Amino acid sequence: MRYGDEVITLCVFTRTWGGPRRCSNTIPRAYTTSGRDPPEMLRHAIAPSVRYTKASNDVIRHPRLNSDAKILLLYVQSLPGDATFKPLGELAQKLGIKGRAYQKAKRQLVEHGYVHEWRSQADGGRWITEQLVANTSLSSEQAAHVRGTPPAPSPVAVSPSRHLPTVGVPAARTAGGYEPVEDHSDKTTPHPPSEPSAAPEPDSPAPTADPTLLARAERVLLSLRHSRRELHLGVKEAATLAVEAVKWLERGLSESDLRQALLAERPREGVRSAVGFLRYRLAQKLPEPRTAHRSYDPTRPRELIECQGPGDAHTFRPLLDETECTPCRLIAANAMYSAPPAPEPDHLPWRERFARINTTPTTALPGEA
Repeated sequence: MRYGDEVITLCVFTRTWGGPRRCSNTIPRAYTTSGRDPPEMLRHAIAPSVRYTKASNDVIRHPRLNSDAKILLLYVQSLPGDATFKPLGELAQKLGIKGRAYQKAKRQLVEHGYVHEWRSQADGGRWITEQLVANTSLSSEQAAHVRGTPPAPSPVAVSPSRHLPTVGVPAARTAGGYEPVEDHSDKTTPHPPSEPSAAPEPDSPAPTADPTLLARAERVLLSLRHSRRELHLGVKEAATLAVEAVKWLERGLSESDLRQALLAERPREGVRSAVGFLRYRLAQKLPEPRTAHRSYDPTRPRELIECQGPGDAHTFRPLLDETECTPCRLIAANAMYSAPPAPEPDHLPWRERFARINTTPTTALPGEA
């Protein structure tokens, strides 16, 4: 084969028993790119005797079926009879065909008549899906014929069942034996008038907020547009939300605290509705109500008593059970701490200390005399 100025010689190697491989083509043949005498593609095919599946050329060479659809169709045909009681999607997963690839392959098989499906409802109310996979293209009528099930009959109204007759023999109606009752309807007293129902108590009017606080809350809500354009409110919207915002001012918060609570923690996805966002913030972040301060209940002071400390006689008002006033107690404490410490005992040598511990008299050594 010539590509440019190069000539390629095609040889078919053959093997002889007991000798090396040799080229059976002893005469080199050059092929040009003009299309004259093109080289043939070599194929090696051995018909299997076992474990094979007959595949139609219409399926293998189908131009509108992709490789996944063809492989799935041939795989289903190669399965034994006891392995076909599984849905097509589960069989496709074993081949690694999942997701969009399976949906595309199944759609192609359904469009060209290789796969048919029927959905029906069983007696218990469960829905059942039946699938038919064919190696040839079938129409809907042909697939229904292969399925072998007649069309579902139209619902027919069930006639009522026949009732059994009543036990006994019918008899004539007896008359007489009934004494008429005198009619005293004209003499009966009318029913007493019913008691008038109690009128519903009028609902207690909701406490109205201070107009000054309402105006302050509305002013805060309208000022939010200057910090965030997405929190732009109309006059009516601000007046509606001011009823909820005034609760913050009634609980002791300032206008700056209210504005900071409404502008803090901006959501990542932004604000879609300014009214809904502010109403949610006002309700969820409402602080606790302000507790009333306890009024101080002063107790009656104790009587004056005479101090028992040194000095001139004087009185003081005790808190507990003390007998001296505070200045006298301070003088006594300072005098106790300012007193000189007790003298320390004389230093004893270690021999005498050991002697006292052992309760033995000390004896002088010969060298110390």
